[in-house]
Amino acid sequence: MMKRVLAMLIALIMMFSLVACNKNDAPATDANKTEGEKTTEATDGEAKDGEAKDGEATEASDFHIGVVTGTVSQSEDEQRGCEAMIKKYGDAKEGGLIVHKNYPDNFSAEQETTIQQIVSLADDPKLKVIVVNQGVPGTAAAFKQVKERRPDIYCFVSNSQEDPNLIESAADLVIDPDNVTRGYLIPLAAQKMGAKKFVHVSFPRHMSIELLSLRKDIMEATCDKIGMEFAMETAPDPTSDIGIPGAQNFILEQMPAWVQKYGKDTAFFATNDAHTEPMLLKISELGALFVEQDLPSPILGYPGALGLDLKDAAGDFPKIVEKEEEVLSKKNPGRMGTWTYSYGFSTTQALIELGKRMVESGKDMMNTDDVAAVLSDMTPGAAWKATVYKDRTSMEERKNHLLVLQDTYVFGKGFLKMTDEEVPDIYKMLEDYQSKK
Repeated sequence: MMKRVLAMLIALIMMFSLVACNKNDAPATDANKTEGEKTTEATDGEAKDGEAKDGEATEASDFHIGVVTGTVSQSEDEQRGCEAMIKKYGDAKEGGLIVHKNYPDNFSAEQETTIQQIVSLADDPKLKVIVVNQGVPGTAAAFKQVKERRPDIYCFVSNSQEDPNLIESAADLVIDPDNVTRGYLIPLAAQKMGAKKFVHVSFPRHMSIELLSLRKDIMEATCDKIGMEFAMETAPDPTSDIGIPGAQNFILEQMPAWVQKYGKDTAFFATNDAHTEPMLLKISELGALFVEQDLPSPILGYPGALGLDLKDAAGDFPKIVEKEEEVLSKKNPGRMGTWTYSYGFSTTQALIELGKRMVESGKDMMNTDDVAAVLSDMTPGAAWKATVYKDRTSMEERKNHLLVLQDTYVFGKGFLKMTDEEVPDIYKMLEDYQSKK
């Protein structure tokens, strides 16, 4: 019995000795760590798992922002805008901020897939914001399902393709290009650039779209108000049997005749992207005027018209503008313009940033001043203006639906400061003009 007790006491003494030794051991150095221990720690200047490098996000995010865009083949600018923000704030799969999904290319025929992609983001318990750009059909239905499950999630959409009443009822914030105000500002900018006449080029299908037709009417009324001649020319619909090549060839053939007919001090505007590149090509050669595209971007029409290879500048809009500036400041200075950042790229970034700031501050920033400020922050050097959408029938303001526009940049001249212009009551101006006709 005594032997057994003695053995137990010896065992206890040995255990206490081992614990004491372990407590007094010096911290392990890199030299005596195992390879497994070494690889779990980041060396100086390296980012740990879930951290971004080069001054980007440095901690695993406490919340996530879901972003849904088209693919590069359908919506390159929106995709690139999201990629830029992932680079800045990190991918949620690696401890960062952003979860990115694509809606299908054939979104019209695959609406249920689009809805599913958006709604699935709500499965993430850390998700606080959803951004959809462009707001293809199905976005409103998806937002309603998200809100039923997670009313705490902010739902933002840009460039909605659904009825305003429908998307406004589902989204916390809707942002669209301000084509109403641009109907006034584009002719005004043309006059600042030296235009005496303004030619609107379109086709019946586009003119049957209410907003495009309204913008044309506003342009015509504006020209009358500021004393500039307005004219319309019809070009083939690229979706018709003639196709895009035929429609573009028509513009190439007609531009010399139109410039001769109206004169070089004429600003031309096309409602269709396919018409834009050949129009820009001929305007740069013939010396006429061009304010900005239907949905302005320095990568819409200009690279092809000027024969520029911009592969090394993809997503770098200041660099793209610089390359175009080198050509146009010599070829047709002060007579051709655009926005320095594309709408799709800018609004994707801005809505992500807005959501981040709202979650972190707990403040409601869904107003014209804050949205314009965030857009400006995302596009250094470019000014923005935001206004509240007003329903044309009821004349009611929709507080959660904002219209935005960027200042016009003219190659060889600089910004025109169109965002500083005092805009009149456009609908009243239009009404007064139509009553005179």
